Amino acid sequence: MPNVTRADAVAAVRNPLAFIAARWTPTPRTVQRAALAALVMSVVIVVTGGAVRLTGSGLGCPTWPKCTDDSLTATSAMGVHGAIEFGNRMLTYVLCAAVGWAIIAARSEKPFRRSLTRLGWAQFWIVMSNAVLGGIVVLVGLNPYTVAAHFLLSSALIAVATVMWQRTREGDAAPRPLVGKAVQQLVWFLVAASALLIAVGTVVTGAGPHAGDSSEVERMPLDWENVTKLHAVLAWIVVTLTFALWFVLKAVDAPKGPLNRTRDLFLILLAQGVIGYVQYFTDLPEILVGLHMLGSAVTWIAVLRVMLALRERPEAELPDLPVQSYEATSASIAGPR
Repeated sequence: MPNVTRADAVAAVRNPLAFIAARWTPTPRTVQRAALAALVMSVVIVVTGGAVRLTGSGLGCPTWPKCTDDSLTATSAMGVHGAIEFGNRMLTYVLCAAVGWAIIAARSEKPFRRSLTRLGWAQFWIVMSNAVLGGIVVLVGLNPYTVAAHFLLSSALIAVATVMWQRTREGDAAPRPLVGKAVQQLVWFLVAASALLIAVGTVVTGAGPHAGDSSEVERMPLDWENVTKLHAVLAWIVVTLTFALWFVLKAVDAPKGPLNRTRDLFLILLAQGVIGYVQYFTDLPEILVGLHMLGSAVTWIAVLRVMLALRERPEAELPDLPVQSYEATSASIAGPR
């Protein structure tokens, strides 16, 4: 076991990330897996949050940060609703661990990439902000506007996690576009329409029947049928833009990356649309609503991956360094100088 001096201990306390980075260099695959783990957990927390609402467990723990005024955890007297709500709170710590692992891996990678660590810290602060907002949601009795903000902030977390995951598989050179400006503008319209679709989806939830608790919960004073129809129209706009993008990419003989990701997005949208229409005509069964929430997160990731596929970022070129010539002592170590 290596000796740890007093100076090492002080350095570890003052800057633990730098201390770890000085003693550990993860492989690129490790960094990629860490970023992917953070992305997966950001989706999981959305799905489990939906399960809390769909099971009517939103106030299973009636206060925050404790579960009750007298207990930090759920008690047996609170039943299954308390267990579900408290379990979702505990998953926040798992999400924090995944994000922390991504930050540590990015900070320890050599050479150091500041862009990756910034994306990791952005996720951390979004998680902290959303945890506080989640507490506010409970304290205000599941006010639908705070619930909508809670979901939108989760979507922002998914966006940052997706970008970080993509950046772990790229270099740090300036991005080079793979398509023309007109195609890029079409994709930006697609991203904007998708973001609006998600936002209107939170309004559908806020005005719909799944309030999140069995007690009387405030709902948005809107006609749920009309808002749902608007949501469907926006969904068809996103589908149309995706199909148009695929057609344009085919016409201009674009690289396979953007073309394949656009195809994947189109298939995901079709599946999401089927779930949406089935749940609408079957009076919103909880399992289908939960699948639709998962589909929303997956769709958002697919949209962002289309946007990120429109450019490439090769490894940054390192400055030329003087190379000392030498004679190789065996064929196994002989190679390009």
